[in-house]
This record gives sequence, structure tokens and C-alpha cells, in this order.
Amino acid sequence: MTDPALDAEALRERAVASLITARDRTTLLTSCVDEPELTAQHSPLMSPLVWDLAHIGNQEEQWLLRAVAGHEAIRPEIDGLYDAFEHPRAERPSLPLLPPDEARRYAADVRGRALDVLEAAAFDGTRLTEAGFAFGMIAQHEQQHDETMLITHQLRRGPRALTAPDPEPVPLFTGPSEVLVPGGPFTMGTSDEPWALDNERPAHRREVAPFRIDTTPVTNAAYQAFIADGGYEEPRWWTAEGWAHVRRNAITAPLFWRRDGGQWLRRRFGVTEAVPPDEPVLHVCWYEADAYARWAGRRLPTEAEWEKAARYDPAGDRSARYPWGDAEPTPEHANLGQRHLRPAPAGSYPAGESPLGVRQLIGDVWEWTSSDFLPYPGFRAFPYKEYSEVFFGPGHKVLRGGSFAVDAVACRGTFRNWDLPVRRQIFSGFRTARSEEI
Repeated sequence: MTDPALDAEALRERAVASLITARDRTTLLTSCVDEPELTAQHSPLMSPLVWDLAHIGNQEEQWLLRAVAGHEAIRPEIDGLYDAFEHPRAERPSLPLLPPDEARRYAADVRGRALDVLEAAAFDGTRLTEAGFAFGMIAQHEQQHDETMLITHQLRRGPRALTAPDPEPVPLFTGPSEVLVPGGPFTMGTSDEPWALDNERPAHRREVAPFRIDTTPVTNAAYQAFIADGGYEEPRWWTAEGWAHVRRNAITAPLFWRRDGGQWLRRRFGVTEAVPPDEPVLHVCWYEADAYARWAGRRLPTEAEWEKAARYDPAGDRSARYPWGDAEPTPEHANLGQRHLRPAPAGSYPAGESPLGVRQLIGDVWEWTSSDFLPYPGFRAFPYKEYSEVFFGPGHKVLRGGSFAVDAVACRGTFRNWDLPVRRQIFSGFRTARSEEI
């Protein structure tokens, strides 16, 4: 029988490590540029970096110090400034935000107190503290904002502020282009992943017809063939809304791409470079992904299809935490955690392959699915409706799998992301599927 004290200590160590990893990344993203860059709004789609910094601290204070520990508010007067639903991103630069040094001090003060709370936590008693959920939720929240800040770094103009080694080169992938996923039921979602968020719950059985899915995400080379074949000029590949969107905004290629003579170039974190043909395509919106799939005679996978391809192990008729099993990700499994600032070539990470033979389902690029963001049967909002519930409906499409910008704490086989179908500043790509003829 497992000693509960040992379980609590393991949870404490995991929570501490997750919080420290997130804060180290936040520090990197906010210390590599000067104060004017921190307070500027680099795109109306994004907040100033300094807003994210103080918002991270404010959320940590509200949930770990006030909700968990019952402490009085440190800075109650700033709650409204950093309420994401009270102030849209476009208007945040006009708010009386904490200046960078004060935001840093505030976030550091909150963190020091939060670690004291964590040191004394019992991890029982309430749903918020059970298995350290609140601490895991805050670590995930910070990492999600770190990804948001990395997007802001990609959007900002000026010299490169971030560096990272490139992924290891791999031989050109020559395996099968698609994999058969058998039909039948599987368990979707989770009821026992301790830090899973509300929209991942509860576990339920889902029936999926047999289908075939791309072994790897769609590459830049494949997407260039779509462009070369007039993909952006032919309305039959597009939904009516998608065609209107690309016409209205004069979209003719993925975001950050431009044509220079006979070559496609892209801007990546302040550097202009040739578009690498074997990398998964990046910075495409749902409409673009859907149009490519139609052009290719295929379709985007549903969310349930994607999860079955990623988690189903036919040998045990079970759903694993990750494509490779239940073990936490390592650098051999997936491209995660801003370890690199780009996707790895298609076909990388054979150790991360699913039992069915699908690769790169976790990390590299978020993958658009055809599904609207909807609750699972039996869904209950927790701990607040604004995390998931207010976004449910046909307006948002589901993305799965994470990207190179996602930390492992905020990425698993059940993790659900969502966004508007027009969004492409995010680190989004896709793979395609087709129904199996019976």
C-alpha cells in the first residue's frame, strides 16, 4: 500500500518543479527585451507583455493565496485591470498597468507566499486542493500565458530577442503517408488525470468509424503545392465564410510568409529565412487548413478521431495518457517547452509514435480539427465558468496536440485548445484524414 505521506511529498515536488519551470520561462520572455518593448502593444490581437506578467501574478494570488489559503488580498485594486474578461486585449495598453519593475516585484511577492502555502498544503479536503489541483492549474495557466507571450515575440518587429538550438536533423521521412485507425468505441477524455482541466472531463465512451489519418502533420512543401495549384484563388475549396475571409484580408499564404522571386521566405522571431520544406506548416487558420484538406481530397479529422489516433492502444483496448503510453514526455518523445523555436521535421520523434504508427501528435504544431468546441457529456465547470464554458459553441474550433511553445504540464492526450477559425498568429498547423471505405 502506498504511503499517503510519500504521495503528498511527490505531489509537492511536482508542483514546485512545475511552478519554477513556468516562472523561469516567464522571466526569460520578459527580460530579453527592454522596458518600451514590454509596455508596447505589438499587435491588437495581443496584450503588452507587461500585462501578461502582472496577470500571471494576479491569478496566482487569487487562487493560491486567497482561494486555497484564505489570505487577504495583497493588491485588490488591480484585480479589474488584470481581468481578461473585463478588458479586451486591444484596450489594455490604455489601462493604468503596473510598470515592469513593479509587476516583477508583485509577481515575485505572490510566488514567495504561494510556495509557503504549497509547503504546508495537505492536498485533501476540497476539489481545489485534492491532488494539488490548484497548484497544477496555476502552473498550466502561467505556461499558457508564456505561450501567448512567445506569440507576441513572433509578432513584434525588430531584431531577434530569443534564441534556441534547432531540432536535430532527421532523414527525410519515407514511411507510410497515412495510418488506418480501426473503428469502434474508445475512452475519450479523463476522470482520473489529477491536473486535467474541466473541459477534458469526464471520461466517456465514444464510437468512431474506421478512418485513415496522416502519419505526420502537413508539411510546408505539401502546402506550397496547394498554393502553386491556385488554392487561394479557387473558391470551391473554401467554405463561404473562409472564402470571404481570405478575400477580405488578401490572404495568399501562411502568416509571416512572403514570396521572393522563386523562393518562399518567412519571418521567424526576428529572422528572415527560407521556408524549410520538410517542417510542418505553421501559422495557418482553420479556414486554410480546411481548404487544403478539400483540395487534397481529404478532410480535417474530428476531435474524437484525433484523440483516438493519439491515445488508443488496440493491444490493451485502452486509452493512454500520451501516444507513447503513460510516461511523462521526454525530449525523445516530443518537441515541447520552447526547447526549440520551430517545429521539428516531419517524421521526427519515433519514440513518440502511437501504437498505430502516427507521429508527432504531441508538440511541434497545434493541429486544427473539424470540431466545434463543445462540452463532454456530464461536463461541470470548475473552478470557474470563464475557463471553458463561456467559449462553448460553433464559434470556436478545437485544436489538439500542443506545439513547440507548449510546456508538458499543459499538454497531454486529453488536453483541448480552441480558437476562432480566423486565428493564425497561434502556432497552428494540421493533418488530414479520410473515411475508410467499408
